[in-house]
Amino acid sequence: MKKLLIAPFIFLVRVYQNLISPLTPASCRYTPTCSQYTVEALQKHGLFKGGWLALKRIFSCHPWGGSGYDPVP
Repeated sequence: MKKLLIAPFIFLVRVYQNLISPLTPASCRYTPTCSQYTVEALQKHGLFKGGWLALKRIFSCHPWGGSGYDPVP
């Protein structure tokens, strides 16, 4: 059941990774990238907690935010 709920969100991230991301210059401050982090967080923690972790990660991506290796907890 959990996989059915997160599948559309993972699909949207994959569309971004394959269609939009290649058109922009690589500028991610983190490893793994924010989109890969989102997929892993959704798969590991589900829609709500994984979604919250993904949003926190995306909002920390600014010049005064963090950088480096940041795996999904």
